[in-house]
Amino acid sequence: MQNYILSIDQGTTSSRAILFNLEGQPVASEQQSFTQHYPQNGWVEHDPQDIWQTVLHCSRQVLARQQIDPEQVVAIGITNQRETTLVWDKHTGEPVYQAIVWQDRRTTAYCEALQSDAVNELIAAKTGLLLDPYFSATKIRWILDQVPGAAERAAAGDLLFGTVDSFLLWRLSGGTVHRTDATNASRTMLYNIHQHRWDDELLSLFGIPAAMLPEVMDSSADFGLTAPEIFGKPIPVYGIAGDQQAALFGHACFDTGMAKSTYGTGCFLMLNTGDKALRSENRLLTTIAYQLNGKATYAIEGSIFMAGATMQWIVEGLKLLRHAGESEAMVKDVPLDHGVFLVPSFTGLGAPYWDPNARGAILGLTRDSGISSIVAAALQSVGYQTKDLQKAMERDGIRPNVLRVDGGMVKNNWVLSFLADILGAVVERPQITETTALGVAYLAGLQAGIYQSTTQLASMWHCERRFQPSICAGQRNHLYHQWLHAVAKVRL
Repeated sequence: MQNYILSIDQGTTSSRAILFNLEGQPVASEQQSFTQHYPQNGWVEHDPQDIWQTVLHCSRQVLARQQIDPEQVVAIGITNQRETTLVWDKHTGEPVYQAIVWQDRRTTAYCEALQSDAVNELIAAKTGLLLDPYFSATKIRWILDQVPGAAERAAAGDLLFGTVDSFLLWRLSGGTVHRTDATNASRTMLYNIHQHRWDDELLSLFGIPAAMLPEVMDSSADFGLTAPEIFGKPIPVYGIAGDQQAALFGHACFDTGMAKSTYGTGCFLMLNTGDKALRSENRLLTTIAYQLNGKATYAIEGSIFMAGATMQWIVEGLKLLRHAGESEAMVKDVPLDHGVFLVPSFTGLGAPYWDPNARGAILGLTRDSGISSIVAAALQSVGYQTKDLQKAMERDGIRPNVLRVDGGMVKNNWVLSFLADILGAVVERPQITETTALGVAYLAGLQAGIYQSTTQLASMWHCERRFQPSICAGQRNHLYHQWLHAVAKVRL
């Protein structure tokens, strides 16, 4: 009887369940989108019930459609949108507020009020992060401050906090397991990535009771069993990792200096720095890439808020396309230097700027500009923002010369050709582009004993197409200089 690993991939705009065979090949998948809520300018929320119900539906449906008996599922892996913050009642499991999404900027003023050299250094030294609304800590504080009675309930030990993985694990286990992994913990701004524990000084800074926090595990570990009623029999959860770290793992970037970039809702460039937590001097993040057998592997990361979300705006907001898949054919004859630049800072700018007040703009329009120019500018904005991250890494003394890529946008050959051109680097697209789900399947498989080592996993990665740079350094530098000029215009 064939056995499988079930990967739950809970993302910003949809939830997916992907079934992998033990050779690491995807067999079937189910996906369901859910509503994004924007109650105020800069606020982004999800209904926790939408998160849970879409995960439950997709997970059950992918097994039913393939007529897979739960006995055939040897392990579950969970990968998730990071930093998104949920707080729920320890006794009833009911959330006290909506999930506050990683993109949300409501705590900007709170962060600005906390800003000082001492606080910034404290956070950077302990967590590898910057004081920013992006991370979970200030979102938790907002919920405790704004939801009536929440602070008192938390102090009494009645409320729990979790990133999405913890919330799903709690629900899947029938409310018996409150755990997370080191990668997700490292994105909360509360976890000491050097001492590998929740940090009392940071908890005091943000006024968050330690009793709210989940137990932190390796990324490949025995997280517990699903409740029997979920799938008909208990299934062990053996792998958890934040989506970007899971993608790094799925790309088999196990050696120091290897890098991947994911183009989903946002764009995330992550480079493996081995057993050393490299401190960036250029406003990049230091994070835990994965943790196996109690040992952390670190990475340096640049986070961009708008990648696929920019194309979603082109389709749903401007209605210039019926769907994003039309974009490649539309722009194939547009020259790279068409002169239009779209800076998608709709919710501020991420790395290396970290400017929550920047707002989006389309610049360089002339009478010759048309829909194809604007669509091309939207696609190019992803490459330009990746170049921002590459330049920041260069200034930190490391330069990714080969980039493994994944995410919905990498199906577009025009995008990857431009990415190689503007980076002056080789871009590799793998045969299996479901790298995030694959990475957490690998983590679950390691714990289950299906895979023996990262060396074995590295041998399973295969390149589908390699994109080489085709423009000269002079043209590359000219285009990038124009981009920097456009970015300067949107920073108020």
